[in-house]
Amino acid sequence: MDAAHLIVTGEILVSAPDAEPIQDGAVAIRDGAFIAVGNRRDILSRYEAERILERPSGLIIPGLINAHTHAAMTIFRGLADDLPLKSWLEEHIFPAEARLTPELVTLGTELACAEMIRCGTTGFVDMYLFESAVSQVVDRVGMRGWLGEGIFDFPTPAFPSGEAALKETERLISVWKGHPLITITVDPHTPYTCAPGLLEGCRNLADRHNALLVTHLAETWWEDGEIRRRHGVSPTAHLDRLGLLSDRLLATHCVAVGPEDVELMARRGVNVAHCPESNLKLGSGVAPVPEMLRAGIQVALGTDGAASNNDLDLMSEMDSAAKIPKGVHRDPTLVSARDAFGMATTGAAAALHRGDLGCIRPGMRADLAVIDLAQVHLRPCYDPVSLVVYAARSGDVQDVLVEGGSLLDDRRLVTIDEKALLARLEKAIKGAV
Repeated sequence: MDAAHLIVTGEILVSAPDAEPIQDGAVAIRDGAFIAVGNRRDILSRYEAERILERPSGLIIPGLINAHTHAAMTIFRGLADDLPLKSWLEEHIFPAEARLTPELVTLGTELACAEMIRCGTTGFVDMYLFESAVSQVVDRVGMRGWLGEGIFDFPTPAFPSGEAALKETERLISVWKGHPLITITVDPHTPYTCAPGLLEGCRNLADRHNALLVTHLAETWWEDGEIRRRHGVSPTAHLDRLGLLSDRLLATHCVAVGPEDVELMARRGVNVAHCPESNLKLGSGVAPVPEMLRAGIQVALGTDGAASNNDLDLMSEMDSAAKIPKGVHRDPTLVSARDAFGMATTGAAAALHRGDLGCIRPGMRADLAVIDLAQVHLRPCYDPVSLVVYAARSGDVQDVLVEGGSLLDDRRLVTIDEKALLARLEKAIKGAV
């Protein structure tokens, strides 16, 4: 028999959004990768494992990838609600962030990681401040992270200028180069908070290191009007003039885009991080996701930060991503459960240029989650993908593995001391927020 580090068995295995579910499924894992996927009896007959994780009522799925968040903003959850984006950001969030420290960012990031792991999330794309502190937490916790220091034209609590933030980004690229779980991205905040020269500097840095660019783009119609007033074209066309539109750009939100913008993004190969619940809560609008999908744009799914959502739950985000277009267009066939599930798995992996993530197949990295189907709201199970998108909740997640290592074991966080974290957090934020 071949040797494996771990075998995970379950009632059902869904290897990818469009794959046929495997009843009584199992996976074998060695050296952080899947080496076999199939029927439980077959896998157990072919492989001898150091450990077997048996989940008789488990639904095994690929680990979810949160394509956009600001992890440490968990410390601002509920701080300022029911406001439009511009006043929420400029009158409440920016002043609160002025008091940020690396210690607060560390605590907020660990809190975010705990929440995301409990939701079946194995990796996330993060844009925030003091990203060096974020990267250290992600390394310690064992999640995947695509991490970028937010780059602005004006001073932030972390850096006195956009140029200084660019230098920090280049330093972080060097520090984490070759790390199996951490990838550094280049993150200009928005077209209206970064002057053209700074945006070009971000593009040049990304080009030098073949790094991904991550930015907020066309989040509101106010932004569309402001960029047209300053530069005479839409935010999307403005970035194209500066050479930022490419298949290495992950553009977040993309609510205020017209047909010509969608066509331009598709032509340039731009990837989109869709954050439906944050866009709804801030009254920003609804991104034209069906049109993007028809144009061939790769759409991933993000939660945004917990200050504007107000959670980091990709389970509920998949549900919203599938339902909103149906209601807006009065067409129940738009954005199927498989489309939404794909945005959080295979679509996110493709947008991040990671062909070895997002599905459960031999040779892929061993990131997975197990959902406990022994719940009254998860029975009967006719279609497991539909069940995940429309019925499952974050509390149903039983296990989470990254690179074959356990982050959540039978609903117990393995790499985070939850009680100690909450105690530290409560003490730290008193008088700081």
